[in-house]
Amino acid sequence: MFSRDQVLALMRDRVHHPAGMRELLQLLKVPRDDRTSFKRHIKSLVASGELIQIRGHRFGLPEKMDLYVGRLQTHPAGYGFVTPERPLETGGDIYVPAPLLNEAMHGDRVVVRIERVKEGGRVEGRVIRILERSGAWIVGRYDRDESGMGYVVPFDRRVLMDIFVPPGHEGGASPGEMVSVEITRWPTSTRGAVGRVADVLGDIDAPGVDTEIIIRKYNIPDAHSDEAISEAVRLGTAVSEKDIRGRTDFRGVPTVTIDGEHARDFDDAITIEKLPNGNYWLGVHIADVSHYVHDGSALDREAYERGTSVYFPERAVHMFPAELATGLCSLNPHVDRLVQSCLMEVNRHGQVVRDELHDGVINSDERMTYTAVNGILTDRDPELIERYTPLVPMFETMKELFVILNDARRRRGSIDFDLNEAEVIVDEGGEVEAIIALQRNVAHRLIEEFMLLANETVATHLEANGAPALYRIHEEPDVMKVSKFEDFVSGFGYSLGAPLTSLRPRHFQKLLQRIEGKPEEKPIAFLMLRTMQKARYAPENLGHFGLAAPSYTHFTSPIRRYPDLVVHRALRASRHATLSAEERDELREELPEVARHASEMERRADDAERELLQWKKVKFMADKVGDEFHGYVTGVAAFGLFIELVEHFVEGLVHISTMADDYYRFVEGAHLLRGENTQKVYRLGDKVEVQVVRVNMELRQVDLGLIEILERVRSGAQGPRRSRATPKHESRRKQRPGRRERERLRGKKRR
Repeated sequence: MFSRDQVLALMRDRVHHPAGMRELLQLLKVPRDDRTSFKRHIKSLVASGELIQIRGHRFGLPEKMDLYVGRLQTHPAGYGFVTPERPLETGGDIYVPAPLLNEAMHGDRVVVRIERVKEGGRVEGRVIRILERSGAWIVGRYDRDESGMGYVVPFDRRVLMDIFVPPGHEGGASPGEMVSVEITRWPTSTRGAVGRVADVLGDIDAPGVDTEIIIRKYNIPDAHSDEAISEAVRLGTAVSEKDIRGRTDFRGVPTVTIDGEHARDFDDAITIEKLPNGNYWLGVHIADVSHYVHDGSALDREAYERGTSVYFPERAVHMFPAELATGLCSLNPHVDRLVQSCLMEVNRHGQVVRDELHDGVINSDERMTYTAVNGILTDRDPELIERYTPLVPMFETMKELFVILNDARRRRGSIDFDLNEAEVIVDEGGEVEAIIALQRNVAHRLIEEFMLLANETVATHLEANGAPALYRIHEEPDVMKVSKFEDFVSGFGYSLGAPLTSLRPRHFQKLLQRIEGKPEEKPIAFLMLRTMQKARYAPENLGHFGLAAPSYTHFTSPIRRYPDLVVHRALRASRHATLSAEERDELREELPEVARHASEMERRADDAERELLQWKKVKFMADKVGDEFHGYVTGVAAFGLFIELVEHFVEGLVHISTMADDYYRFVEGAHLLRGENTQKVYRLGDKVEVQVVRVNMELRQVDLGLIEILERVRSGAQGPRRSRATPKHESRRKQRPGRRERERLRGKKRR
């Protein structure tokens, strides 16, 4: 019996040219009984892009044909980039000019053929096949042209074509309303996309519509299916005696959950005691979702599709129905709940010297909040101390262990970025009332420290037992990026203090310690963060660079993250030895795709949360045109400076066309703009004074001006003029057709 990976390995080893199915069966000597599964594997490999089917029904390896598979990201100007799943030798993305997109749309998974490599190493390609459409649903504004024909202008400016809506398919939408449209006919070289209005969302400025738009834009499943809800309801609301049988009973041990004030699902609880030998016995008890959600069930299928819960300012889109997420699986106080427990004996040096993993049952004594625990530990609030008197010694022991663990993690070089995060305060109508600094107190930090330790302990156990599972990995930063970072910090008199090929996390952490509290702290920390790789899920353990952890996974949030559910199943199977050799092989075969999908869904959730937050921030700034603020330069590009306002944590753009007192040159390696005549420099991390010039709701962008330049220009010293650093496509923009003219060309690609 051939596995999918074996088929691919055989193709690479024995097939040296694109071959048809009959030739493959002969070359690889596939037994007659295995031919059906072999053909199924070939079909699966083609669907995933690991094999390419070409003319003549022949199958070949993409790497042998200069072909790459990846997601297409288009730009409003018409071109696109493909991020290849198999990295280029030169690194980076593949640029695809507008004429070579071949009807591919933003977000599609495509096959790209390399056409040429330009000077400087930029790789250009052509889309030759669309493997997977990003989704048949697009959100946008419904309109009609002068002849009365309907069309939808996509909200996402990266979707480069309008969707034609035939008469009778407008779904009751009126011109100007935001709608969700289903594409019923994909575009070809001779005609545009056609669709039908499925849902009318309403006026773009109506309360809650912005959240609905973002949910639809990112194709985030919102409502749960009747089948999944029925499954959750059938599970009931209470733990049965049958479920408890055979589990370790922790109900007599003092146990608490510590979460935010507005949290409704509690998936982690803590027990702790001081042992006679001076060590700490820490228990991290996590909701045992895997006991109820079985592989292949409706609940499981929906959770896999979503990958993660998504949290917006006004509401959350949960991975599981409320009946499960806030009911049976939530570790609510004073009720029995099933858990998977990780108990760790931690010595005074922060080392885990013994650990135990259990199927357990708890009964939480109290639902605590971060604010209350911080009030006890930091503020020594007498009312809180009196109210929670029996638990106060427990919280004090937690703080002791937190200090030990945090110090140990810092000693090993774990990197902590202490960059300010914003918290948005939203009123009942969904409008932003205020944007304030997110306060992370000692209660937040101690829970975070305990979760990190449990995740490491579980990962170490899974690896030691050779269990097929998912790991949370964070690879070493790219040497080229680190080289550029080193050049940048050397301008401030700093260095990472090690050869680029021998860098460890502690070198970055020590640099952060040296710059703490200094004017250059922000620019260096910003760029260091961008130098790092993005963490992702993988079926093999490659370590976690940022945490300086040799083994790490996600175990602590199975209510809101699908990979944690996978880890829980792997942990139970490992402890009870329930997997046969065949099942282990099948699981190993499935996990790479699970890891890829989970990482992609995590990025989708992050992007959606970030975009809605930015949109709400822009709306918050709408009545502040003309106001002046202090800010920091958080990004430098050829077309201008990105500035984050100190007061409201809002990011805006100082376009280079407003910097009209000089010609400013972009110096990429140094992350700065330099005036050609004045030699005035604006660098990443600089503190500047800006004025809100315009709030562009269509682009969801705050346009800013540098006050010192605006004052010079207004005094008549210089007249506004376009900088030589302005990208060419910006200067051409005025020559493009206007919106009205473009909208007549519905279904055609917008320039």
